[in-house]
Amino acid sequence: MAPQGESTPRAGKTNPRGGRLLRHADFERVYKLGRRHFSANMTVFYLRRAEGDGMRVGFTVGRALGGAVDRNRMKRRLRESVRLCRPAASPAVDVVINPKKTVRTVEFSLLLSEVSRAFEVITQKLAEKSQR
Repeated sequence: MAPQGESTPRAGKTNPRGGRLLRHADFERVYKLGRRHFSANMTVFYLRRAEGDGMRVGFTVGRALGGAVDRNRMKRRLRESVRLCRPAASPAVDVVINPKKTVRTVEFSLLLSEVSRAFEVITQKLAEKSQR
């Protein structure tokens, strides 16, 4: 534990439970009704919610991507990149990130930029859609 007054790497940004996608039905809804954004290391599915506010994010890392240790490492890296890149003010949207195998070994700065870019695209597309 860091002494009082010193900042820790996690200081200031959290991953609240309300900001996570947890229920199977929510994941299915995003997959079936949502849109997709493709990048080199992941596919991001997103769907605007009718009620609530802010972005809820979930991850799907299937067994095809490796053993439990590898899958857990991918999820930890993705959770941290989402924590660092999550926009402060965002529309009510559910996001599911489906990584590719390369997420395990890709440079973390590249992963951060991909997640950040995906969030920018999602915010932009939802803003365009609401203006119509």
